[in-house]
Amino acid sequence: IESDIKHLFLTEAEDLSDSFLSGEEDDAGLVVSKNFRNEINGNLLSSSSNSIHEARLKAKAKRRLRKNSSRDSGRGDSLSDNGDVVSGTSVAPSSPKSKLLDRKSRLGKGRGLPKKGGAGGKGVWGRSGEVYELEEVDQKDPNYDEAQENCVYETVVPPLDERDFEKTVTPIVQEYFEHGDTNEVAELLAELNLGPMQSKVPSLAVSLALEAKASHRELTSRLLADLCGPVLSLSDMEKSFDQLLLELPDLVLDTPGAPQLVGQFIARAVSDQILSKSYIDGYKGRVDCQYTRVSLDRAAVLLRMSMGGLRIDNQWGTGGGQRPVIQLIKEMNLLLKEYILSGDSKEAEKCLKDLEVPHFHHEFVYEAIVMMLESKGEKTVKMVLQLLKSLSVSSVISIDQMRRGYERVYMDIAEINIDVPRAYFILEQCVDKSFSMGIIDVKLRDLCPCRGRKRFVSEGDGGVVKLESY
Repeated sequence: IESDIKHLFLTEAEDLSDSFLSGEEDDAGLVVSKNFRNEINGNLLSSSSNSIHEARLKAKAKRRLRKNSSRDSGRGDSLSDNGDVVSGTSVAPSSPKSKLLDRKSRLGKGRGLPKKGGAGGKGVWGRSGEVYELEEVDQKDPNYDEAQENCVYETVVPPLDERDFEKTVTPIVQEYFEHGDTNEVAELLAELNLGPMQSKVPSLAVSLALEAKASHRELTSRLLADLCGPVLSLSDMEKSFDQLLLELPDLVLDTPGAPQLVGQFIARAVSDQILSKSYIDGYKGRVDCQYTRVSLDRAAVLLRMSMGGLRIDNQWGTGGGQRPVIQLIKEMNLLLKEYILSGDSKEAEKCLKDLEVPHFHHEFVYEAIVMMLESKGEKTVKMVLQLLKSLSVSSVISIDQMRRGYERVYMDIAEINIDVPRAYFILEQCVDKSFSMGIIDVKLRDLCPCRGRKRFVSEGDGGVVKLESY
């Protein structure tokens, strides 16, 4: 009888739940269903049958709510905590994203922390600031090799061959001629594996300096002195100069004065103590090349003169960019005075080029004009104007430097007039002659300042002196 009652109850409960869920939901239906659970045809049902019935009703109601929520997007029925159906309109979700784009856990697990502690993601190697320790070798690893523990890994630079040597070292030396930093050259050479080509560094630097300016030769002598010790040894220096003496016949083809210049490099090296004093004596009696003999004789003469007070440490001079301004001004004044005495414009032009200060030629123009203003004869004015004309035609002094020199005199003429009373008058004459000779243009001539002349007014003014400019 009990099994028949259960079968009858389940059949009627399913029919009742289907009809209940397919129609309108109201409180009355819920009350009827609750009453029906406990009693059918006046017979009380057991607790197990009640729990089965309630579970099925809850499952049906949940499926109903899922369908309504997907259709109505937030509107419909919901279940209370005890599984009862609660009708009404739910609040719209605050997040604009749909459930498909929601990355939150569906199971409600986790504490909301980032994945892998913030070390996850594409292209991420780990947390920021994380330091990895060295991994210990696992001896149980099937790929473990005991010989690997004694291996030492280091970067190996292949040695330079003769073809790559000049291509690599030549740009380093040429850049050194621009910046003059010997420490940078030493660092760059230390990074290279020179190998047997180490002794050829001085000979390459000297051969490049032979075709350069005097200031570059001075820089080369300083470079050799600074490289000897940290990068090069004394034996490397001797081998390099031996190679230079052997290559003199080829160097003369490009630089006719190579024997004398190499002799000066040898004398400077002996003075800087990067060559032994007996280096020159070692060639006595076994020199066949005439160029080598000239070079060694030149070095020997300079070393004997150094004992009498000659300074070999500055025999090449100093480049214009490295000289103080006061020294440049003194040398320009000496140049002008020597030109007035000799009248050799070619020598003056050569000396001005040797100063290697094309950006400071306006000072030479300024000093030349001041010399004309302070002169007491027409000869000095004529010679200085001829020199300025020659330097302008040969483009040794550019148009801009010439203009700046004249403008500086125009600005300082008031102070010059204190020492030279007739400075204004002489300046006007010099400017007119410069324009007629083509040294300056009309615009620069018109900028020449004129001094106001003194004149007496009529006798009715009581002889008062009045200053006016015409």
